[in-house]
Amino acid sequence: MADAMLHPEFETLGAEAVRAEQARLWPAQWRHVRNSAFYHDKLGAGTPEDLPLDAIAELPFTGKDELRRSQERTYPFGDYLAAGEDRVVRLHRTSGTTGRSLQLAYSRADAALTAQIGGRALFASGLRPGDRVVHCLNYCLWTGGVTDHLALEEAGACVIPFGVGNTAKLVETILDLNVTAISCTPSYPALLEKMLREAGSAPRTLGLRLGLFGGEAGLDNAAFRDGLEATWSFGVRNANYGMSEVISNFGSQCERTTDLHFHGADAIVAEIVDADGGSLPIREGATGELVCTHLAKECQPLLRFRTRDVITVTGTGACACGRTSWRFRVTGRTDDMFNVRGVNVFPTAVQKAVAGRPELSTGHFRIRLEGPGPYDRILILAEAAHGLLPADWPGAARALEAAVREVTGASAAVELVAADSLPRTDGKTSLIERT
Repeated sequence: MADAMLHPEFETLGAEAVRAEQARLWPAQWRHVRNSAFYHDKLGAGTPEDLPLDAIAELPFTGKDELRRSQERTYPFGDYLAAGEDRVVRLHRTSGTTGRSLQLAYSRADAALTAQIGGRALFASGLRPGDRVVHCLNYCLWTGGVTDHLALEEAGACVIPFGVGNTAKLVETILDLNVTAISCTPSYPALLEKMLREAGSAPRTLGLRLGLFGGEAGLDNAAFRDGLEATWSFGVRNANYGMSEVISNFGSQCERTTDLHFHGADAIVAEIVDADGGSLPIREGATGELVCTHLAKECQPLLRFRTRDVITVTGTGACACGRTSWRFRVTGRTDDMFNVRGVNVFPTAVQKAVAGRPELSTGHFRIRLEGPGPYDRILILAEAAHGLLPADWPGAARALEAAVREVTGASAAVELVAADSLPRTDGKTSLIERT
C-alpha cells in the first residue's frame, strides 16, 4: 500500500517509533521556544533547561487571547515570535471569526513544513499526480488560499488557483480544462448547485471525481455527505482539518474511513484534555479539547495551545489504508457551544438533526441566539425541502423540532423559509447568528 501514501516511511510507523521521533525533535524546539519574550516570561526563571517530552503536560496552556495581547504589545507578530523578523518570508491573518485577527509569520522552513504535512493529508484523501484540482478558497490574507495551494502542489496535483467568486466562470473553467477535483468549503457546492440548476444543468455533468473539503463543519453528518455524493457523483473527502495558528492542515480522511487521520505527529504533539484541563490518554472513545504543542516551528512556536475544538478519538490501531496514525472526529467547539436550560448544545449537533431529514429541509439553516444566554430553546431558521408545499411547512417544522430535540436533548423552535433563500457563500458559512 506504500504507493497510496506520500510519506510511507513515516505514515506506517508504530506508536513507539512515532514517540521516539517526537522525542528526538523536542529538545531543540524546547530550547528555541524560549527565545520568545512571551514564553521566557510565561514560563519563569525556574523552568528547567532540559524538559522531557513526557513532562509537557506540566506546562501552562496557551490561549488565543494571550496571543492577541502579545501582538498588541509587539505589533505585528507579537512577542511570542521566537525568530528574528528577518526570518519571516510570509504573513497571513486568521479569519477573525472569534475575535481580532492574528498575524501569522512563516519562515521558509515553516512554509515547507506546512506544505509537507498538508500534502500528506491531501494525498491520503485521494489526490494524485495527474489530477487537475481547482482551488476555490480566498487568496487574500487568509491561509486557506496560498498555504493550501502549496499543499495541493505538494501532493503532486496540477493546481488551478481560482479563488472565490465568479461562479459562472468557475463552471466554464472546470469544463474547459477537464478538472478532476475541487478544493473548497463544504457549503460552496450548494452555491454552484443553485447556479447550475437555474441554468438547467446538473452538477454531475461537470465530471469531477473528487471533492476536497475543509474550513467548516458538516462532513461528519452522513446525510449531508450522502447528499453531496448523490448530487455530484464525486468522492467526498473531509480533506483539510487544521488551524492557522498551528498548521493549516494536519488532519484528513483517507479513502477507507470517514474519520480524520492525525497526520502531523512529526510536527505537533497532540493532547486531549477534559473540561478541567486534565490530560486524557489518546485511546478509542476519549473525548475532550485538542491541545497542540509544536515540535518544529521557527517563527511562532506554541506550547500547549488550546484549539477549542472538541474531538473524539475513533481509532488507534492500523487503518485499512495501511496508515498507523490515530483517527478522530470533531464534535464541536468550546467557543461555539451554548446552553439551553442546562443542556450544552453544539451547532454541529443541530446540523446533524436538520440534514438528517432531507424530505423536510434542504439542510441549510441558521441558529439565532438572542442575548448572552442561557436560552430557553434553540431558535432555528431552516429552508424547506425543494418541492415541499407551503401548506406542509408547519408540520415539517414540528418534525424538525422533534429531530433536533432527539439529537441535542434541547427544545427547539423551527421557522421554515423557502428553499434557496438563505445565503450561500464561497467562503466560511457561520451556522450561528447572534443578536
